[in-house]
Amino acid sequence: MQRTVINRCLILLACWFIASCSGTKNLPKGEKLYTGADIKLESPDKKIKNRKAIKAAAESAVRPKPNKSFLGMRPKLWLYMAAGEEPKSKIKKWMKKKGEAPVLLSNIKPGATTEYIDAKLFNIGIFKGITEYRIEEKKKTGKVIYTCRIHKQYTLSEIRFPAKNSGVETVISETEEKASIKIGDEYNLEGLKMERVRLDAILKDNGYYYFSPDYLLFNADTNETDRTVSLKLSVKNDTPEKALRKYRINNVYIQPDYSLTARADSVIKDTLKYENVHFLGKRMRIRPKVLLRSVYLKKHELYTRKNHNITLNRLMSMGNFKFVRVNISDSDTTAPDYLDVKVLLTSMPKRTFRSEVDLVTKSNNFTGPRLNLSYLNRNTFNGAELLNLNLAGSIETQISGKYKNLYSYSINPQVEIYVPRFVTPFPVRKTNSMYIPKTRFSIGYNYLKRVNYFDLRTFQFVYGFKWKEDIRKEHELNPVNVNFTTVRNKSAEFEELLVSNPFLRKSYEEQFIAGGMYSYTYNEQVLPNKKVQYYFFGSSEIAGNTFSLARAIGGEKISPDNQGKVIGSVYSQFTRLTVDGRSYVNFRDKNKLVFRLYGGLGKPYGNSSTLPYVKQFFSGGPNSIRAFRINSVGPGTYKKTTEDRNSFLEMGGDIKIESNIEYRYNIIKFLKGALFVDAGNIWLTKANPANQVPAFSVSKFHSEIAVGAGIGLRLDLNFFVLRFDLATPLRKPWLEEGHRWVTDQISFGNPSWRSENLILNVAIGYPF
Repeated sequence: MQRTVINRCLILLACWFIASCSGTKNLPKGEKLYTGADIKLESPDKKIKNRKAIKAAAESAVRPKPNKSFLGMRPKLWLYMAAGEEPKSKIKKWMKKKGEAPVLLSNIKPGATTEYIDAKLFNIGIFKGITEYRIEEKKKTGKVIYTCRIHKQYTLSEIRFPAKNSGVETVISETEEKASIKIGDEYNLEGLKMERVRLDAILKDNGYYYFSPDYLLFNADTNETDRTVSLKLSVKNDTPEKALRKYRINNVYIQPDYSLTARADSVIKDTLKYENVHFLGKRMRIRPKVLLRSVYLKKHELYTRKNHNITLNRLMSMGNFKFVRVNISDSDTTAPDYLDVKVLLTSMPKRTFRSEVDLVTKSNNFTGPRLNLSYLNRNTFNGAELLNLNLAGSIETQISGKYKNLYSYSINPQVEIYVPRFVTPFPVRKTNSMYIPKTRFSIGYNYLKRVNYFDLRTFQFVYGFKWKEDIRKEHELNPVNVNFTTVRNKSAEFEELLVSNPFLRKSYEEQFIAGGMYSYTYNEQVLPNKKVQYYFFGSSEIAGNTFSLARAIGGEKISPDNQGKVIGSVYSQFTRLTVDGRSYVNFRDKNKLVFRLYGGLGKPYGNSSTLPYVKQFFSGGPNSIRAFRINSVGPGTYKKTTEDRNSFLEMGGDIKIESNIEYRYNIIKFLKGALFVDAGNIWLTKANPANQVPAFSVSKFHSEIAVGAGIGLRLDLNFFVLRFDLATPLRKPWLEEGHRWVTDQISFGNPSWRSENLILNVAIGYPF
């Protein structure tokens, strides 16, 4: 009875809030709020294709846009109206500034909008479309209905490219087969513009530096009978002579210490000539040879826009320069058709020191400070090498609870160096990629002290490469990845725990991991205008095979019961695969719908019976299933006890499946909201009798999925995102079958339920 009353009150409160935020309460007398427009298409021809595209073109011409709304509410309009006409207080002035003035129906000019719509339709081949309108009014609001009377789009029946009469026309004709417009396509003005841009890019790559898309002309001849268009492409008669000539590179100048505040006419006396390139200025921090690896505009070679862009991108991707500018000018020699190139480089500071202090609070009640010190040298050996020295340390303890006096601390020094080329024992062919490949050397050590439990020491060495195919595709290959972990000073309590749980004991054994790793990333989020952006990350890792092969050749039989050793330590043998696929659906109002599917599989074999602890999968937490505490889900139907959740020890899995759906919406400029649902779990490939955890089963895993949902609030300042996600479980896999869905148990008014089921995640950055 009490819950029913509370729910009814909440519903009434929500209705009042929605009504008050609709923004129609304080409108000027006699005015109505404009709520938008509807587009209707009418045509006697029922075979019209592309109705969605035609409607979208018409909608893009509708002006103005109505006030932004969400679930029937207009919070920005409400802020503006609630502030009053002439706000006096700081709060009301802020509300007025952040709010949104009402878009009134009386200010709409539908007659002018119909002309814009007809123009938009004309540009997509509906040359004789007619648009009419009517206004539909309610008590306090009104909208406009636009009816577009359309016909079938005109299609392209012929596309004639120019004859091979000149150098420019020859290049254009030779690329006719690769044209972006084809016979049979619907007429589209934007498509013609894109074709001109494509041809201009090809001409730029053939030395025509001064050419422009505006020098190309499409003449159209329409046929009303079959609604077709015949196109003829030509070079304009008044095209400047310079645009019709090919250009080569004459002098190349590089100024590595260019200042943005320097006078344009300043004369630099100090010069150095190296491989036909003039280096200007006294300060040569980076060796000329290193810089020239990224300069693709060479003396006497034909100018190409491709080499121009490669030069810009490679120099910027070195990580040593704030700004890179390539100035092109006519050469001052008597020889025509030559260009001078000046590369202006504005350096970043050679050395950077950073320090960060954080206060970390975990869901198991452990809290403590974390310190991170880093030193970056951007030109360590005068070859643009990036040297990064890191020293991180933390200490944490439980403020209250069983482990109040238990604490841990760690220290983690690391040395990383990136060399801007492939460093290999064999020569690697130079590529024309716009991005510089990098070789990475990394040495790290981590000391972790779990007081009253154990000491964990980890040494890691990585030798690998990173390179990009293009702006979307990135590869990472680490042929050498060595990780050596030792566990010392085990307490009697910890030893007793390991004896009772063989799986956990195997996870905390001394481990020597030596193998290789490859990963591939495809990311379309760098294409901001794409409506649906895809992201894919895949990685594969393998370890221990070389050692086992050597022993097999020597006649030894390797197994978990007869384990081989390297430098006195048992080595791990496994393979591990992970995939992470996402799609980002972007809406016109900058809201976003995100889908994510993650899968991971690790398989120990040969010398190992379990995956190393650092290679196991975990589920639950701020970047996983947010309705459950960090690493608290699974494996399978296993339920971590309160003691397990509040201790340092966690049990991972060999398999992980996880999916997420999140809708992100704008509230105000820097404040964003989210609604999300997460689902997933982890499993073991072999059963763990100690904890009665069954192995993964294809026929049962779907019934062991954990599900949670919640709402989020994000402070998004572009360079920094602070995220708050509040979630609650909808399905708990450890409950008996038939009782795992717990939606009927939700009781926001119950303090006991809230403390157990409302999980607040505070994190930096988006979860995915």
